Amino acid sequence: MSDNYLDTVRAMGPELYERLLQALATGQWPDGSPVSSEQREHTMQAVIAWGELHLPPEQRVGYIDKGAKAGDSCDDPQPMTWLDGGSDR
Repeated sequence: MSDNYLDTVRAMGPELYERLLQALATGQWPDGSPVSSEQREHTMQAVIAWGELHLPPEQRVGYIDKGAKAGDSCDDPQPMTWLDGGSDR
């Protein structure tokens, strides 16, 4: 991203961020006109960039709470047991 783009995103206030989120959620701008696919792409980029600059990770779009599972590994793998359905084979 260019410095000019980041400066623009940095200057956005929380109200504009919320309006962009609403437009993404509804597919419409506040005036009721539809959000085009190109506008959706640019709006998503701006929302993600704004969140990275202004919000803690747990409040950002797309955040996944890994909770106690965060770390080097998940649960120990368990072997799968195939059940014989008995039909169509």
